[in-house]
Amino acid sequence: MEKGNIKSNLILLLAAAIWGFAFVAQRKGAEYLGPYAFNALRFSIGALSLIPIYALTRNNKTNEHFEWRKAIKSGIYLGIVLLIASTFQQIGMSYTEASKAGFITSLYVILVPVFGLFICRKITKTLWSGAIIAMLGLYLLSVREGFSVELGDSLLLGSAAFFALHMLMIGTFAPKHNIFLLSIFQFSTTAIISLIAAIYFEEIDWPSIKLAIVPIVYAGLFSVGIAFTLQSYAQKKAHPAHAAIIFSFESVFALIGGWLILNEVIDLRAGIGGLFMLTGIIISQIDFKKFRK
Repeated sequence: MEKGNIKSNLILLLAAAIWGFAFVAQRKGAEYLGPYAFNALRFSIGALSLIPIYALTRNNKTNEHFEWRKAIKSGIYLGIVLLIASTFQQIGMSYTEASKAGFITSLYVILVPVFGLFICRKITKTLWSGAIIAMLGLYLLSVREGFSVELGDSLLLGSAAFFALHMLMIGTFAPKHNIFLLSIFQFSTTAIISLIAAIYFEEIDWPSIKLAIVPIVYAGLFSVGIAFTLQSYAQKKAHPAHAAIIFSFESVFALIGGWLILNEVIDLRAGIGGLFMLTGIIISQIDFKKFRK
Protein backbone atom coordinates (compact mmCIF):
# COMPACT_ATOMS: atom_id res chain seq x y z
CA MET A 1 0.00 0.00 0.00
CA GLU A 2 1.31 3.45 -0.92
CA LYS A 3 2.37 5.83 1.83
CA GLY A 4 -0.29 8.34 0.77
CA ASN A 5 -3.01 5.70 1.01
CA ILE A 6 -1.88 4.65 4.49
CA LYS A 7 -2.04 8.26 5.63
CA SER A 8 -5.51 8.71 4.13
CA ASN A 9 -6.77 5.50 5.75
CA LEU A 10 -5.46 6.57 9.16
CA ILE A 11 -7.19 9.92 8.76
CA LEU A 12 -10.43 8.14 7.88
CA LEU A 13 -10.08 5.90 10.95
CA LEU A 14 -9.69 8.98 13.14
CA ALA A 15 -12.83 10.46 11.56
CA ALA A 16 -14.71 7.19 12.21
CA ALA A 17 -13.64 7.26 15.87
CA ILE A 18 -14.78 10.86 16.28
CA TRP A 19 -18.14 10.10 14.68
CA GLY A 20 -18.58 6.95 16.75
CA PHE A 21 -18.18 8.83 20.03
CA ALA A 22 -20.34 11.64 18.63
CA PHE A 23 -23.36 9.33 18.97
CA VAL A 24 -22.86 9.61 22.73
CA ALA A 25 -22.78 13.42 22.51
CA GLN A 26 -25.88 13.47 20.33
CA ARG A 27 -27.71 11.13 22.70
CA LYS A 28 -26.94 13.41 25.65
CA GLY A 29 -27.75 16.55 23.67
CA ALA A 30 -31.17 15.15 22.75
CA GLU A 31 -32.06 15.13 26.46
CA TYR A 32 -31.91 18.94 26.62
CA LEU A 33 -32.46 20.37 23.13
CA GLY A 34 -34.67 19.70 20.13
CA PRO A 35 -33.01 18.29 17.01
CA TYR A 36 -33.11 21.54 15.03
CA ALA A 37 -31.64 23.64 17.84
CA PHE A 38 -28.91 21.09 18.55
CA ASN A 39 -27.94 20.86 14.89
CA ALA A 40 -28.08 24.64 14.42
CA LEU A 41 -25.59 25.11 17.24
CA ARG A 42 -23.22 22.27 16.36
CA PHE A 43 -23.05 23.07 12.65
CA SER A 44 -22.53 26.75 13.44
CA ILE A 45 -19.57 25.83 15.63
CA GLY A 46 -18.28 23.53 12.90
CA ALA A 47 -18.45 26.26 10.26
CA LEU A 48 -16.92 28.95 12.48
CA SER A 49 -14.05 26.67 13.53
CA LEU A 50 -12.94 26.32 9.90
CA ILE A 51 -12.86 30.01 8.98
CA PRO A 52 -9.44 30.70 10.61
CA ILE A 53 -8.01 27.54 9.03
CA TYR A 54 -9.23 28.57 5.60
CA ALA A 55 -7.82 32.07 6.07
CA LEU A 56 -4.38 30.65 6.91
CA THR A 57 -4.27 28.01 4.16
CA ARG A 58 -5.93 29.67 1.19
CA ASN A 59 -3.92 30.33 -1.96
CA ASN A 60 -3.89 34.07 -2.56
CA LYS A 61 -2.72 33.58 -6.15
CA THR A 62 -5.99 32.01 -7.23
CA ASN A 63 -9.17 33.82 -8.27
CA GLU A 64 -10.89 33.80 -4.87
CA HIS A 65 -14.12 35.36 -6.12
CA PHE A 66 -14.54 32.68 -8.76
CA GLU A 67 -13.66 29.94 -6.24
CA TRP A 68 -16.22 31.26 -3.74
CA ARG A 69 -19.01 31.28 -6.33
CA LYS A 70 -18.35 27.65 -7.26
CA ALA A 71 -17.99 26.52 -3.65
CA ILE A 72 -21.19 28.27 -2.52
CA LYS A 73 -23.30 26.40 -5.05
CA SER A 74 -21.80 23.00 -4.21
CA GLY A 75 -21.88 23.79 -0.49
CA ILE A 76 -25.61 24.57 -0.57
CA TYR A 77 -26.37 21.27 -2.31
CA LEU A 78 -24.29 19.35 0.23
CA GLY A 79 -25.74 21.33 3.13
CA ILE A 80 -29.35 20.53 2.23
CA VAL A 81 -28.65 16.79 2.02
CA LEU A 82 -26.62 16.96 5.25
CA LEU A 83 -29.52 18.83 6.89
CA ILE A 84 -31.97 16.02 6.12
CA ALA A 85 -29.55 13.29 7.17
CA SER A 86 -28.54 14.97 10.43
CA THR A 87 -32.13 15.89 11.35
CA PHE A 88 -33.35 12.31 10.89
CA GLN A 89 -30.38 11.10 12.89
CA GLN A 90 -30.81 13.55 15.76
CA ILE A 91 -34.54 12.85 16.09
CA GLY A 92 -33.83 9.12 15.98
CA MET A 93 -31.26 9.51 18.75
CA SER A 94 -34.09 10.58 21.07
CA TYR A 95 -35.63 7.13 20.78
CA THR A 96 -32.71 4.71 20.75
CA GLU A 97 -29.32 3.95 22.29
CA ALA A 98 -26.07 5.41 20.94
CA SER A 99 -24.62 1.94 20.29
CA LYS A 100 -27.66 0.81 18.30
CA ALA A 101 -27.76 4.08 16.36
CA GLY A 102 -24.14 3.59 15.36
CA PHE A 103 -24.81 0.20 13.78
CA ILE A 104 -27.91 1.32 11.88
CA THR A 105 -26.27 4.50 10.59
CA SER A 106 -23.31 2.44 9.34
CA LEU A 107 -25.58 0.93 6.71
CA TYR A 108 -24.82 3.96 4.56
CA VAL A 109 -21.58 2.18 3.67
CA ILE A 110 -23.60 -0.43 1.77
CA LEU A 111 -26.11 2.07 0.43
CA VAL A 112 -23.37 4.12 -1.28
CA PRO A 113 -22.64 1.53 -3.99
CA VAL A 114 -26.34 0.56 -4.19
CA PHE A 115 -27.20 4.17 -4.98
CA GLY A 116 -24.34 4.05 -7.46
CA LEU A 117 -26.60 1.88 -9.65
CA PHE A 118 -28.44 5.05 -10.62
CA ILE A 119 -25.26 6.47 -12.11
CA CYS A 120 -24.43 3.23 -13.92
CA ARG A 121 -21.95 1.77 -11.44
CA LYS A 122 -21.67 -2.01 -11.23
CA ILE A 123 -22.46 -3.91 -8.04
CA THR A 124 -20.45 -7.04 -7.26
CA LYS A 125 -21.78 -10.32 -5.91
CA THR A 126 -19.88 -9.75 -2.67
CA LEU A 127 -21.74 -6.48 -2.19
CA TRP A 128 -25.09 -8.20 -2.54
CA SER A 129 -23.95 -10.94 -0.15
CA GLY A 130 -22.77 -8.39 2.37
CA ALA A 131 -26.00 -6.43 2.02
CA ILE A 132 -28.10 -9.53 2.77
CA ILE A 133 -26.02 -10.32 5.87
CA ALA A 134 -26.25 -6.71 7.04
CA MET A 135 -30.02 -6.63 6.55
CA LEU A 136 -30.33 -9.83 8.58
CA GLY A 137 -28.35 -8.08 11.29
CA LEU A 138 -30.63 -5.05 11.08
CA TYR A 139 -33.63 -7.35 11.52
CA LEU A 140 -32.15 -8.89 14.68
CA LEU A 141 -31.17 -5.47 15.99
CA SER A 142 -34.37 -3.56 15.28
CA VAL A 143 -37.36 -5.84 14.70
CA ARG A 144 -38.95 -7.07 17.88
CA GLU A 145 -42.10 -8.96 18.83
CA GLY A 146 -44.96 -8.57 16.39
CA PHE A 147 -42.56 -7.56 13.61
CA SER A 148 -42.62 -3.95 14.79
CA VAL A 149 -39.78 -1.56 13.97
CA GLU A 150 -39.17 1.21 16.47
CA LEU A 151 -39.59 4.82 15.32
CA GLY A 152 -36.00 5.71 16.14
CA ASP A 153 -34.70 2.82 14.02
CA SER A 154 -36.76 3.92 11.01
CA LEU A 155 -35.50 7.49 11.30
CA LEU A 156 -31.90 6.32 11.59
CA LEU A 157 -32.31 4.12 8.52
CA GLY A 158 -33.60 7.15 6.62
CA SER A 159 -30.62 9.09 7.93
CA ALA A 160 -28.26 6.40 6.62
CA ALA A 161 -29.80 6.74 3.15
CA PHE A 162 -29.16 10.49 3.05
CA PHE A 163 -25.65 10.10 4.48
CA ALA A 164 -24.97 7.67 1.62
CA LEU A 165 -26.14 10.29 -0.87
CA HIS A 166 -23.99 12.87 0.90
CA MET A 167 -20.92 10.61 0.66
CA LEU A 168 -21.44 10.20 -3.10
CA MET A 169 -21.77 13.95 -3.50
CA ILE A 170 -18.62 14.57 -1.42
CA GLY A 171 -16.73 12.22 -3.75
CA THR A 172 -17.86 14.38 -6.68
CA PHE A 173 -17.42 17.87 -5.20
CA ALA A 174 -14.35 17.48 -2.95
CA PRO A 175 -11.74 17.25 -5.78
CA LYS A 176 -13.12 20.44 -7.38
CA HIS A 177 -12.97 22.85 -4.45
CA ASN A 178 -10.95 24.11 -1.53
CA ILE A 179 -11.94 21.62 1.18
CA PHE A 180 -12.24 24.17 3.98
CA LEU A 181 -14.27 26.59 1.89
CA LEU A 182 -16.61 23.83 0.73
CA SER A 183 -17.08 22.62 4.31
CA ILE A 184 -17.78 26.13 5.62
CA PHE A 185 -20.56 26.67 3.10
CA GLN A 186 -22.20 23.27 3.55
CA PHE A 187 -22.14 23.52 7.37
CA SER A 188 -23.44 27.11 7.23
CA THR A 189 -26.34 26.00 5.02
CA THR A 190 -27.28 23.23 7.44
CA ALA A 191 -26.94 25.57 10.45
CA ILE A 192 -29.03 28.40 8.99
CA ILE A 193 -31.93 26.19 7.90
CA SER A 194 -31.83 24.30 11.23
CA LEU A 195 -31.94 27.60 13.14
CA ILE A 196 -34.98 28.80 11.18
CA ALA A 197 -36.74 25.47 11.86
CA ALA A 198 -35.79 25.63 15.56
CA ILE A 199 -37.29 29.13 15.91
CA TYR A 200 -40.55 27.99 14.38
CA PHE A 201 -40.94 24.50 15.84
CA GLU A 202 -38.96 24.36 19.09
CA GLU A 203 -38.45 26.20 22.35
CA ILE A 204 -34.88 27.38 22.89
CA ASP A 205 -33.69 28.63 26.26
CA TRP A 206 -30.27 29.39 27.72
CA PRO A 207 -30.49 26.91 30.67
CA SER A 208 -31.02 24.02 28.22
CA ILE A 209 -28.10 25.17 26.09
CA LYS A 210 -25.87 25.32 29.18
CA LEU A 211 -26.82 21.76 30.13
CA ALA A 212 -26.00 20.55 26.62
CA ILE A 213 -22.87 22.65 26.12
CA VAL A 214 -20.36 19.77 26.28
CA PRO A 215 -22.26 17.58 23.73
CA ILE A 216 -22.76 20.65 21.52
CA VAL A 217 -19.07 21.58 21.54
CA TYR A 218 -17.92 18.00 20.89
CA ALA A 219 -20.50 17.42 18.14
CA GLY A 220 -19.74 20.82 16.61
CA LEU A 221 -15.98 21.16 16.86
CA PHE A 222 -14.94 17.52 16.53
CA SER A 223 -17.77 15.68 14.73
CA VAL A 224 -18.57 18.50 12.30
CA GLY A 225 -15.58 20.82 12.04
CA ILE A 226 -12.83 18.22 12.20
CA ALA A 227 -14.29 14.85 11.13
CA PHE A 228 -16.25 15.98 8.06
CA THR A 229 -13.25 17.96 6.86
CA LEU A 230 -10.95 14.97 7.42
CA GLN A 231 -13.40 12.91 5.37
CA SER A 232 -13.35 15.39 2.49
CA TYR A 233 -9.54 15.62 2.58
CA ALA A 234 -8.89 11.87 2.82
CA GLN A 235 -11.44 10.90 0.16
CA LYS A 236 -9.31 12.71 -2.42
CA LYS A 237 -6.71 9.92 -2.17
CA ALA A 238 -8.29 6.98 -0.32
CA HIS A 239 -9.68 4.03 -2.26
CA PRO A 240 -13.51 4.12 -2.04
CA ALA A 241 -13.71 0.51 -0.80
CA HIS A 242 -11.08 1.14 1.87
CA ALA A 243 -12.89 4.29 2.96
CA ALA A 244 -16.19 2.44 3.26
CA ILE A 245 -14.70 -0.37 5.36
CA ILE A 246 -12.99 2.09 7.69
CA PHE A 247 -16.15 4.16 8.09
CA SER A 248 -18.04 1.01 9.10
CA PHE A 249 -15.98 0.90 12.30
CA GLU A 250 -17.84 4.03 13.36
CA SER A 251 -20.40 1.61 14.80
CA VAL A 252 -17.75 -0.12 16.92
CA PHE A 253 -16.64 3.19 18.41
CA ALA A 254 -20.30 4.06 19.07
CA LEU A 255 -20.70 0.78 20.95
CA ILE A 256 -17.57 1.48 23.01
CA GLY A 257 -18.68 5.03 23.75
CA GLY A 258 -22.19 3.98 24.75
CA TRP A 259 -20.78 1.35 27.10
CA LEU A 260 -18.06 3.52 28.67
CA ILE A 261 -19.93 6.81 29.01
CA LEU A 262 -23.66 6.05 29.00
CA ASN A 263 -23.49 2.61 30.63
CA GLU A 264 -25.53 1.16 27.78
CA VAL A 265 -25.97 -2.60 27.60
CA ILE A 266 -27.34 -4.38 24.53
CA ASP A 267 -28.95 -7.81 24.81
CA LEU A 268 -27.66 -10.95 23.07
CA ARG A 269 -30.05 -10.64 20.10
CA ALA A 270 -29.01 -7.03 19.48
CA GLY A 271 -25.34 -7.93 19.92
CA ILE A 272 -25.59 -10.71 17.32
CA GLY A 273 -27.46 -8.33 15.02
CA GLY A 274 -24.73 -5.71 15.36
CA LEU A 275 -22.07 -8.33 14.61
CA PHE A 276 -23.96 -9.45 11.50
CA MET A 277 -24.24 -5.85 10.33
CA LEU A 278 -20.53 -5.13 10.78
CA THR A 279 -19.60 -8.41 9.06
CA GLY A 280 -21.91 -7.69 6.14
CA ILE A 281 -20.55 -4.18 5.73
CA ILE A 282 -16.95 -5.44 5.63
CA ILE A 283 -17.71 -8.36 3.26
CA SER A 284 -19.54 -6.02 0.89
CA GLN A 285 -16.36 -3.99 0.36
CA ILE A 286 -13.87 -6.83 -0.19
CA ASP A 287 -12.79 -7.71 -3.71
CA PHE A 288 -12.25 -11.48 -3.45
CA LYS A 289 -10.98 -11.65 -7.04
CA LYS A 290 -7.70 -10.08 -5.91
CA PHE A 291 -7.06 -13.00 -3.54
CA ARG A 292 -7.38 -15.49 -6.39
CA LYS A 293 -4.55 -13.94 -8.40
